[in-house]
Parts: sequence; structure tokens; C-alpha cells
Amino acid sequence: MFNNNKILVVIPARGGSKGIPRKNIRLLNNKPLISYSINIAKSSEYVDDVVVTTDDSEIALLSEKFGASVIRRSEELAGDEVPLDPVVYDAMVQKEKSAFDEYDIVITLPPTSPLLKTSTLDSAIEKFDDFAVDSVISVVDDRHLSWGYDESNERYFPNYIERKNRQYLPKDFRETGTFLATRRHFVHEDSRLGTNLQLIEISGEESVDIENYEDWWVAENYLQKKRVAIIVNAYDEIGTGNVYRCLSIASRLVFHDVVLLLDEQYPLGIDIVDNYNYPYKIYDGEDDLLNILREYSPHVVINDILDTTNEYVTHLKNDGYFVVNFEDLGTGTDVADVVFDALYEHDVGKNNVFTGYKYYILRDEFYFQPQKIIKADVDNVLVAFGSTDTNNFTEKVIDSILSTSYQGRVNVILGLGYDGLERLIEKYEPNPAIQIYQNVSNISEFMFKADIIFTSAGRTMYEICSLGVPAICLCQNERELTHVFANSSNGFINMGLGEDVERQDIIEEFINLVNNYDLRVEMNQKMMGVDLKDGFENIWSVIREEYRKFDLKRKYYENIQ
Repeated sequence: MFNNNKILVVIPARGGSKGIPRKNIRLLNNKPLISYSINIAKSSEYVDDVVVTTDDSEIALLSEKFGASVIRRSEELAGDEVPLDPVVYDAMVQKEKSAFDEYDIVITLPPTSPLLKTSTLDSAIEKFDDFAVDSVISVVDDRHLSWGYDESNERYFPNYIERKNRQYLPKDFRETGTFLATRRHFVHEDSRLGTNLQLIEISGEESVDIENYEDWWVAENYLQKKRVAIIVNAYDEIGTGNVYRCLSIASRLVFHDVVLLLDEQYPLGIDIVDNYNYPYKIYDGEDDLLNILREYSPHVVINDILDTTNEYVTHLKNDGYFVVNFEDLGTGTDVADVVFDALYEHDVGKNNVFTGYKYYILRDEFYFQPQKIIKADVDNVLVAFGSTDTNNFTEKVIDSILSTSYQGRVNVILGLGYDGLERLIEKYEPNPAIQIYQNVSNISEFMFKADIIFTSAGRTMYEICSLGVPAICLCQNERELTHVFANSSNGFINMGLGEDVERQDIIEEFINLVNNYDLRVEMNQKMMGVDLKDGFENIWSVIREEYRKFDLKRKYYENIQ
């Protein structure tokens, strides 16, 4: 009850739906469509009774199983052309007779609006706190530049005075049909409206009304939508590749709500994310991070912060999140639900850890580059050692190249974290063959145009491989030595730990590659034999399956408590 008003919800569910045959009992996200409206109404803190009016035995049986009472509709009220007014009136009258009581507010709640929130329904009921209100109708703001048609003069005319962007047009409300609530004495066989109406604006999601298969597809995607929190940082030790990976993940999760969380002590990552339009929040320490997560209440938490601790991931698990980690060699892998590490090819012997190149996510720009065709001559060399290049291999390689007879162009790409841009410009500016860039947005173009690339053994090697450009790798640290993808079988020349490599070794390797066309063709063909286009699909397929198991286990324990 609400303010001593007894409330009835009527769900009209005919068996002869035409747009989607038998839609009221078909499974939407593994539950019968009609069950959603029944559960919405029964979850209300105000609704007293829920009745389904139907002409169909199967709908009646399912409705009772989900806790609604049923009114069997007569054949006269089950036709295609019959409006809802007499159907709702009949259900109300029959229900009152069986209950020996009369209702004060009657709400029509079609089964075709499964995304309505119970809180929204309760807000509509609360509008009746004003005794002057007769009816409450759900609407959505549907403002657009619209046109009318004058049939007598056969001409179109604008329904607006001035053309404006949509957000600057006056609000234009459209009834959604999601619900219609009315005081009992206004419910008749030919009407369910009083004279004093209140509108309640609902979200586009809640307004979805399933009339056809396109609507069904939209509703199913909304129901499968998850809240995903991605925790990612960038600093000298780990570079910026993980930030770009997380941005790629966010760009693919178009049917989910995504927020990126970044540590305030690492401005490099914040600066990158700030250039994109994805929502993000900044946290100050682990306690603040956990509080933000509890407020957001995600279904899935993704950590792309390298090694995690058992204690940290246990906190996340205790809060009920499904935890996914990337490139994690810490103790947190023992309790995380899933761990992906594309950079390590070896099997670590844990069922929750997935390794290898098939779990690498290419940046979007690499999907649209054609495969490299190897030329006989080398006239374009790219030097790209990632965001920070803490060992300054960039300068070491440039000096090595300049020590040879190579006369072509050298493009140098530096990341945001590289410290020494001005020094490089001052040192190499007199040489027109050397062009220095920092933080380019189209690195795939530079890579594709290059004949040879110098790089580290980090994530960049996968991007190079996807294009098929011969590459020489210098590992930045001991960790990169374990990134065995950069090997000859995949088309790379890996010179090992860069700080141990002499310039003369670089010179000899470079000269040999420049002069050996057959070797460059062979490297290209080996790279082209590696499929790197399905990384996200492979990752999300694993997450979907493991989350399904996680969710089933969670529901099981909830049911036995």
C-alpha cells in the first residue's frame, strides 16, 4: 500500500503476438519475457497484488510459477484490434470480485518493458501523494527536428521554428507505454486516464518496448550489460602500452559501462587517458581505490598494473568482484579469477592463467593497415623504443646507424615519458635524414612505411608483427628477456639485453639486414604466419565463460544461505 491506497498491477499478456511469435514466454537472457514484469511489480514496496490477464494456458502457467495471479481473458478481449482499456478494466473487476475488495490505484504494466526499474515504478506511485493527481504516465524525452505533412496541399512542413542541435531543442515527451498508473475510479472500459495527469521521465534503457526482433536484441544486450572497472597506471618502469591496451578494451566494450581508475601519483597515465572521452576517476592509495570500487559496484574489475599482491586481490574478491589481471607475476594471480599474459609464451601450470600471443590486443589502428610488401632497397628505418626508453637505446641505435653507409631516412618516435627530447633534437637536428617525433597518434603509419624497425621486446613487437616489418629487438630489462615472442621463428632478430650489446654488434646486424633482401622477406613471411587479429575476442570469450561459472557459483551460495 501507499498512503493507505491499495495498489493493483495488471499485466496484459496475449498469446497471439505477431511481431515475435510467442514472445511473452520466450527466453530473454535465459528468463521468460513475462517474468521480468512480474518480478518488477512484486519487488515494489507499494504494490499489493499482481495479476496477469491472458487467453493463453502456457502464459497462465508460467505467470503463476513466478508468483502472479491469473485472470483468464475471454475470446472477445483477445483479438488483435482490442485496445487495452477494456482488458485492464475486466482484469480489475474480476480481481476485485475474487478478493472481495476494491483497489485505489491500478497500474498497467505491459510484459514488453523488461528493463523498467522497480525504483522507477515506486517513484511513479509516489506521485499519488498529491491527491490532485489522477494518472501517471511514463515518457521519454524524444526531441528531434521533426516534420509534418499537409495531405490537402501535399507538402511537408517543419514542426520547429529554428533549426538547432538536438540538446538545444525544447523537451518533447513521447509516451513509452512502459506503465500507466491511474486512480481506480478513472478506469473504465473505454478509458484509463483522469483529467490531471503527471508525467514521469524514464531513461532510454527503461523505455525499451519489445515489438520486434530488433527491440529484443537491444533488450538482451542491456540485460547482459556489465559494469567494468579498469585499474591502470603508466610510469617509467612499465611504460604506457598497458594504458593503450586498456583503452582498446574500453573501445570494444560498447554494450557495457566502463570506468578507468588511475593512481594520482602517476600523471603519465592520467595525461594519456585524459585525451580520450572515456570516463575515469583518480584515486589516492589502495583504501581510496577500494572505496571508489564499492561506490561504483562493478561486476568485473580489470587490473593492468603489473604484479599484484594476494592481499589486494583478496580484498577485491571479498567485495564480490570478478577479477581479471593482465601481465601479473605477483601473488595476486593465486586468487584472481583470470590472468592474461600475452608476453609470456610458456604454460605456468595454473588453470586461471592464459598466456601467449593469441591474448594480445592490437590497437584499433593496426587492424586497417595492409601487410608489408618487402622492397629490395632499404630507405626508411624506424627507431621506436616505447614510452620511456629508460636505457636510452634510442640514441645508441641512432649513433650506430650513422656509423654505417646507410643514406636513407631515420624516423625516431619517442614516448611521453622519454627524458631527453631537447638533447636529441640539438644533437641530430643538422642531419635532415633524421626526423624526431614524440607521442604520435598514428604510429602504425610510421611502422608500415618502415623497411626496418628497431624496438624493445615489449608490446610493440606484436604491432610490428601484425604488419610484417623486419625488426631488431633490444631488451630493456631482465623481464623483457622472458618475452620470447621476439624470436627468429616469429620473424625477429633479438639481440638480447640491450645494455650488454655493443654498438659494433648493432652496426653489423643492421648492415647484414639491409643487404640481405631474402632474409627480410623470410622475416616478413614468418610474421605474416602469426594471427594477431583475434586477441580481444579470445580474451572476452574466456572472461564470458569464466564469469558464467563465477555467477552460477555466486547464485548457488546465495540460494543456500
